[in-house]
Amino acid sequence: MTSAVIALLLVALVFANLPFLSERIGFIIQPKSTHKAFIWRVLELVALYFVVGFIARLLEQKIITPQVQHWEFYAVTASLFIVFAFPGFVYRFLWRR
Repeated sequence: MTSAVIALLLVALVFANLPFLSERIGFIIQPKSTHKAFIWRVLELVALYFVVGFIARLLEQKIITPQVQHWEFYAVTASLFIVFAFPGFVYRFLWRR
């Protein structure tokens, strides 16, 4: 694995956990209630998935000619992104403080 791939995986791990670590909607707006609704966390997770995909595409363009991807690729990467988000989910919803 090259350093670019390792860096991309670390960025994906951090970005996948961000929605569960922040109480702000879009990391900017403070919600009126004390807690952010779960749907906002899911929407942020989807948005950050596309941000990481855009970063990956830029890295791929720098290294080689971008390859055409089909639905299987996106299903696997979305699943991996959800797995990466598991530590943040556990911290936010399952870990008793």
